[in-house]
Amino acid sequence: MMKGSLRRTVEHPVDSLFADRWSPRAMSGESIPMSDLMVLFEAARWAPSSNNNQPWRILYATRESADWPLFLDLLVDANRVWAQHAAALLVFVSKTTFDHNGKASITHSFDTGAAWENLALQGFLKGYVMHGMQGFNYTRAKAELNIPDGFAVEAMAAIGKPGKIENLPEALQIREFPNERKPLSSIVCEGLFKFP
Repeated sequence: MMKGSLRRTVEHPVDSLFADRWSPRAMSGESIPMSDLMVLFEAARWAPSSNNNQPWRILYATRESADWPLFLDLLVDANRVWAQHAAALLVFVSKTTFDHNGKASITHSFDTGAAWENLALQGFLKGYVMHGMQGFNYTRAKAELNIPDGFAVEAMAAIGKPGKIENLPEALQIREFPNERKPLSSIVCEGLFKFP
């Protein structure tokens, strides 16, 4: 798997992990050992959250499980065409209220995003392809995965062992490389909002 730093330039000296991690689509179709999957979930467990509420919930199906067709069918066609070769599909859900008082948690999505990032970085460190997606049917996911009221469906992710780029559809092969990032000047400013 190509390291992002081969194509990316950092503006400041961060750890190479951040520039090296990217979201490939080429996966081999091989299984992931359950012990490795649990390591990724353990990394997610240690994400920070407001009031230590830990609002994230992660539903998953491995390619060998009875639920695999259900999870795969939630994806839009453009994602299903490559994600069918993943080892596991995940659905990230967040609890919209605090456990300790039942009041609304404004940061439940933000906190769940932190759990995904922990999981994604741990997966990258273990040599897995980690690809987050919004291209799936949120309404069907909530209904068909029995997600109760009070929980928001946030995103899906595909995890797998690296595969061959040439096995992707041609339209995806040309996109299978680490993207650049916007410059810091377009995402960070001191004081009041000064972005276009």
